[in-house]
Amino acid sequence: MTNETSDRTLGNGHPDPANIVIFGATGDLTKRKLVPALARMYRARLIHPLSRIIGVAHNMEQDAWVAMVRTALETFAADLAFTSEEWEGFAARLHLVCGDLAEEATYTRVAETLAPLDGRVNVMFYLAIPPDWYARVAQSLGSANLADESQGYRRIVVEKPFGLDWASAVELNRQLQGIFRESQIYRIDHYLGKESVQNLFVFRFGNSILEPLWNRNYIDHVQISVTETLGIEYRAAYYEEAGALRDMIQSHMMQVMTLVAMEPPGEYTADAVRDEKVKVMRSIRPIQPGNVDQVAVASQYGSGTIAGQPVPAYVKEPGVAPDSVKETFAAVRFYIDNWRWQGVPFVLWYGKRLQKRASEIVIRFRQPPHNLFDPDGEPPVADALVFRLQPDEGMFLRMNAKVPGLTTKMRRLVMRGPYASATEPLVEAYETLLYDVLQGDATLFSRADEIEASWKMLGPILEVWNKRLSIDRYRAGSWDVPDVERLFEGCVGGWHKPT
Repeated sequence: MTNETSDRTLGNGHPDPANIVIFGATGDLTKRKLVPALARMYRARLIHPLSRIIGVAHNMEQDAWVAMVRTALETFAADLAFTSEEWEGFAARLHLVCGDLAEEATYTRVAETLAPLDGRVNVMFYLAIPPDWYARVAQSLGSANLADESQGYRRIVVEKPFGLDWASAVELNRQLQGIFRESQIYRIDHYLGKESVQNLFVFRFGNSILEPLWNRNYIDHVQISVTETLGIEYRAAYYEEAGALRDMIQSHMMQVMTLVAMEPPGEYTADAVRDEKVKVMRSIRPIQPGNVDQVAVASQYGSGTIAGQPVPAYVKEPGVAPDSVKETFAAVRFYIDNWRWQGVPFVLWYGKRLQKRASEIVIRFRQPPHNLFDPDGEPPVADALVFRLQPDEGMFLRMNAKVPGLTTKMRRLVMRGPYASATEPLVEAYETLLYDVLQGDATLFSRADEIEASWKMLGPILEVWNKRLSIDRYRAGSWDVPDVERLFEGCVGGWHKPT
């Protein structure tokens, strides 16, 4: 574990004992992410040894669920290599409640299973279930008196997508807040749990050298990108409903944009940080329906080649309608109308089946005001600060330097700063976020007004795109996305493709 993890031990601010209840205990999210995260936390002593992990599932027995958990660890966390003693200790923490989420008796059994630990009944409810069930489960928890905090804390974790548009997000907030107080609700976005994203926050506000440059006077534009070589895999049903705009830009990428653009908070507390993020959201220039084609691009991958292997078009993927016009690539150009960022484009773009896998934040600075070294030629390439979130997490500063010899010609110089060394493996996002829920720290979680503001910004785009009858396509394994270059018109250096 990293140095941060070693600091989070039982001797230094460990969480209180808790009942960790997972609804959807046999689902893919539980197997791939939650179980491995909890097992790593158990080994690193990031959860109290008295804590219990309670799964809620339909048509499964205790022994079968424990066996499923062990298989999940062997498949998705093979690096743990639990000893027999470690596995027995972890398995002793596992308990199953068998029941249908639609039946009130299930929640009564959950209540009966919760154990007082050190005199308190602390509970984390994790909704690893389809979004359609969020409100129903929350209401049933309320009916079973499981939201009451008189005997210990009660915290509910809600996965994305949180709504499908502004109206549905507002309604879901209303329903959840009718049962739980806002301080009890943790809307999780695993992207904010990534070490490299948290490092962005520290890099901005833990160094004085950047602040004088972090504004419209020196920055030409900002690009935030997530590119994948994978297709939709097993998520056809979800993707046919969501698409790239909802899947990544509304949640992960707009959250990252607020971290780049926000003002320094007065203190590092959940409300202070989220207050500044909301101010950014509310400063985004509204997009008019008639202007959508000028500020947004949608496209869909066709057939092509990835890593030398042929891959099918999106419409040929299992579970996808052959006439689907759902986007697998989305890009939006935003403007933040405030004193710091007036006139600086923020371009967010995301796509599947592209040439490279990467997540980056590119800060492109303005060009020098005078071309001193080659007045008759091309102006020098603008400097850029690149935050690589994945893979090879780190920072890169790209500047101009002289070519050696009897010349004043310039070349690009790249200064690299890797985020972690080989001896400092990065903590998985879900470990960080689960730990924060147990600690009651909501800094990395979205507040209701953040969610609603981001949906409101994208509403006009969704309205236009939901009515389209056709969509442009790009060749899988390429950067050949139609029309995307126009979003970078006037931006120094144009479209930055990860290398």
